[in-house]
Amino acid sequence: MTQNTTRQRRPLGHKVKQRRSQKTYDALIAAGFRLLEDRELDDISVAELAAAAGYSVGAFYARFRSKDEYFDAMIDQHLQSRREIQLGLLDTLTDDGLVAGLVENIVAYYWSRRRFWRAALMRSMRDSTFWTPIRQLGNDFASAFVLRISERIGRVLTAEEETNIRFAFQIVFGTINNTIINRPGPVFMGQSQFVDNLVRAFRLIANYDNLKTTRKSTHRARPGRK
Repeated sequence: MTQNTTRQRRPLGHKVKQRRSQKTYDALIAAGFRLLEDRELDDISVAELAAAAGYSVGAFYARFRSKDEYFDAMIDQHLQSRREIQLGLLDTLTDDGLVAGLVENIVAYYWSRRRFWRAALMRSMRDSTFWTPIRQLGNDFASAFVLRISERIGRVLTAEEETNIRFAFQIVFGTINNTIINRPGPVFMGQSQFVDNLVRAFRLIANYDNLKTTRKSTHRARPGRK
C-alpha cells in the first residue's frame, strides 16, 4: 500500500485571516503613536487605544496580553523604522552635510515623538532589560557611521578616533533624553539653536573636521650613518 505524500493545502481563508490580523495589529500600533502626540501613555486606556484603531478591546487583548506588551510592540516598530531611516541617511547624505543631516533627523524624530520616548525612558527605569535592544541599535548605528568615515578617508580609524565618534553620539542622544525628561534649558528641542549646538558639539567631540586620509607617522626618522 503506497502512502499519500500529497501535502494538504491550507484553505484560502487562512491567508485572508492572516492579512486581517496583521491589519488589526498595525492599526493598533499606529493608533498608539497618534494618541501619544497629545497625551502621555499612562493617561491612555486600552479602551481608548482600541477605539482609536477602530477595533474592540477584545481585539486588543487577542494580540497583546497587557499594555506593557503593547508598548513593547511599539518599541519594535520604532527600532525597525529608525534602523532603516538612519542607515538610509548614511547612504544618501553627502560628506559635507552628513553630521548636520543626521542630527537634524534625529532631533526632529524624537521631538515629534517625545511623549512616546518619554514613556520609553520611564519604562527603562523599572525594567533593566528594556533598554538592551535600544542600546544595540545605537551601537550598530555608530558602527555604521564609523565605517562610512573609514571609507571616506581611506583607512581604519584609530581606537581613539572611534571612541571619540561613539562618545559624540552618546552626547547627542543623552542630551535629547535629558531634555525630554527634565527640560533643563536654556535651549530646548524645537528651537533651531538646539540642533545647531548639537551639530557643533558632535563635530568638536568627534574631532570630525580633523580626520585625515593618512595617519601622521609616530616614528622618528633614524639618523643616517656617517
